[in-house]
Amino acid sequence: MASGSSFQVEDLSCPVCVDIFKDPVLLSCGHSFCKTCLQEYWKQRESRDCPVCRRKSSKELGHHSIVLKSLCEAFSQSQLVSKSASGRRSEVLCSLHDEKLKLFCQEDKQPICLVCRDSRKHKNHDCVPIDEAAQDQKEEVKTVLKPLKEKMEVFNGVKKNCDQTAEHIKTQAQHTERLIKEEFEKLHQFLREEEEARIAALREDEGQKSQMMKKKIEELIRQISSLSDTIRVTEEELRAEDVSFLQNYKATIERAQVTLPDPQLVSGALVDMAKHLGNLPFRVWEKMQKIVKYTPVILDPNTAHPVYIMSDDLTSVRRSEDTQQLPNNPERFDYYGYILGSEGFTSGTHSWDVEGGHNVGTLIKPPNPLGLCENVPAALYSPHSETETKEDQSSAGLEQRRAVIL
Repeated sequence: MASGSSFQVEDLSCPVCVDIFKDPVLLSCGHSFCKTCLQEYWKQRESRDCPVCRRKSSKELGHHSIVLKSLCEAFSQSQLVSKSASGRRSEVLCSLHDEKLKLFCQEDKQPICLVCRDSRKHKNHDCVPIDEAAQDQKEEVKTVLKPLKEKMEVFNGVKKNCDQTAEHIKTQAQHTERLIKEEFEKLHQFLREEEEARIAALREDEGQKSQMMKKKIEELIRQISSLSDTIRVTEEELRAEDVSFLQNYKATIERAQVTLPDPQLVSGALVDMAKHLGNLPFRVWEKMQKIVKYTPVILDPNTAHPVYIMSDDLTSVRRSEDTQQLPNNPERFDYYGYILGSEGFTSGTHSWDVEGGHNVGTLIKPPNPLGLCENVPAALYSPHSETETKEDQSSAGLEQRRAVIL
């Protein structure tokens, strides 16, 4: 039967449009074509030849093939009948009574037929038309779908931030590499080995931080993919036929209600520039036994408010009129105009010679710079200006870090 159908389709197809013949005509060579297809073909050529065998036709148009036309019409009609029968076969019927499922039982939460409604199992149950029930359940699914889409936006926002952070890591690494090379150039050829060691450390740090961010991004991609799949499947259920939708809506609801925790930014993801640049000449001096510049306080650019511009050696900072485009990493102050030193202490007596007016103080390192309370600026103020500041830290276990307020 299948081969017969294939034979009919091939014999009833026009060689030009590869479709069932429409108003077929027969040329003297024996090949048939749609009348309009042959006319369009001949318009593009100087001679009236057969599109298949290229034999010239003796007539302007071939003979109308009445038999072939009848066969084509019969074939098209059989195709329509076949499709109609297939559509009827796909209709879902009651498994018990072989009747159409026209009602939905509110108590048993399942589609039923009219015979089921009158049966003892569903007697006195609240039953509503299938389309009304489907509409109600779709609204419920839409309600569950909304927070999923909102969650999707949150994940996309965090992923975008992580993508920007990943790019900033590369920029930081390149900038830090340039500064390291400049420092080592001052120490001449015999310091090349030390320079290479610092570059290697930077590369390792960059690799670790990039790998950390890569894993975070991959995790976000997986979670976003999971949410996308859930949303896609849920939306497909919403587009399904009412009966099919109602049969699957419980599983759809359960799947849509599975939520993921809000994504978090990666703490400590940025390149630790202070580790690579801080007191670099002094540490080299310890190996060379020569006097070099030593700076006791190295500022941490990863904590700086975006309005601050750091010096290349991380020892001074100035306020800019414009806000820089920097990653929104957890360590960075984005509300108060602060920047922390790169190192802290938990006990002992410490002193600094500071030039910068009254806007320098110490700070107990908070768990998150963004969570500082409103009275912190007063706690950071130091009454000393361009003088030695000595502070005895007695609160052991709480790390103190030098803070600058501009």
